[in-house]
Amino acid sequence: MLLNILPQVLVDGLTLGFMYAVVALGYTMVYGILEFINFAHGEIFMVGAFVGTEVLLITDALGALEGMNPFVALFMTLIIAMVLTGALGVLIERVAYRPLRGAPRLVPLISAIGVSFLLQDVVRFTEALARNEFYLNTPTLFTSSISLGGIATIPAKGLIVIVLAIVMMLALTLFVNKTKWGIAMRAVAQDRSTASLMTINVDKVIMLTFLIGSSLGGATGVLFAQNYGTIDPYIGFILGLKAFTAAVLGGIGNLRGAMVGGVLLGLLESLSGAYMGPLTGGAFGAEYKDVFAFSILILVLLFKPEGLFGEAVKEKV
Repeated sequence: MLLNILPQVLVDGLTLGFMYAVVALGYTMVYGILEFINFAHGEIFMVGAFVGTEVLLITDALGALEGMNPFVALFMTLIIAMVLTGALGVLIERVAYRPLRGAPRLVPLISAIGVSFLLQDVVRFTEALARNEFYLNTPTLFTSSISLGGIATIPAKGLIVIVLAIVMMLALTLFVNKTKWGIAMRAVAQDRSTASLMTINVDKVIMLTFLIGSSLGGATGVLFAQNYGTIDPYIGFILGLKAFTAAVLGGIGNLRGAMVGGVLLGLLESLSGAYMGPLTGGAFGAEYKDVFAFSILILVLLFKPEGLFGEAVKEKV
């Protein structure tokens, strides 16, 4: 019985893991350059989910969604969410982080936490004012499912999450490794002072980092809303912490580590949610999967604080 559900558990874990991985990229990109954790990144993900949902709700209210190709609707929603969350990320960097760049590391961290709570309350207030509620149901664009040989079923929306997440991660990897701006980002991450002496505009590179990371987070928010159907202003908090856990698991500051850590955490969480109850005789159920996820963070910090791919991250001089 336990083995019969394993393929389905793995499919669900991959879907969740790829979402963690893309959000974790935003954490690891910022840490690689500024060496601080942008705890507002989870709320940027949340804003992306709300922007995408509002775009679909407004389009549906205008009567245009029903006859629209679902891929066109998803593409439109992703573009709008990425543009707005990318701009939001740049604004946050300019207002909340750049003035504190020379301050002790704890100061921008506190600022990031403050921005996180601010975004939660702004979205909650805006939605309550506009719709008299802030728990929204996202219009589902894809309702079909694909059978994998009769052993598992993957919803079309879950498959789209996996495919788009892989595309975004590959595109980011190519950008960082092959483009002029990507090389500049790597140079700033290696040594900010030396990079500035080599005519690299550090401020623009940091701004670009927030733009890309926030855009990816916003796009993932749209995919999350499509996959799970219901969103609220607090979805970014737990998911953001788990994505941060994934980044630490893979090696904070390492793009490859963030990808692997996110997928691995999603699989472990899905497996624990499905099997923890039966294996413990009901003593621990699926509700303890979050405890399991954060226990992994504690164990990684205790025994391998540099993460699985920590050796690939060079220490700054």
